Amino acid sequence: MTGANTDFTSGSSEPNKSTGQYHSVKGTAVEAIGNLSGATSWQNSGREEHAAGEAEISAAKAKGYVEGTSDRIVGKKDAVIGAVTGDKSQQAQGNIQHDKGEAQQNVNKPS
Repeated sequence: MTGANTDFTSGSSEPNKSTGQYHSVKGTAVEAIGNLSGATSWQNSGREEHAAGEAEISAAKAKGYVEGTSDRIVGKKDAVIGAVTGDKSQQAQGNIQHDKGEAQQNVNKPS
């Protein structure tokens, strides 16, 4: 994908909640050290790292929410097709995928 943002704190084109949380906490700690020592470069660096970490968390949650939506739609379609055609296996698999997508959406709901 051309023009994709690859500037996440993890160095990857994919946002990651764990990496974002790490950088958010680390940035807060660096900023606190800067505040205690009066080192403005540490304050600024910490503030920037914290903001980048928070942005990565938000991006990862948005990505997870969209993936959950997709799973719900595809699962519902498969469940309906299975019910109409009498394919109990397809219907069950569709229901499982739908429920998985719903759970993924709930975990990644925007705050």
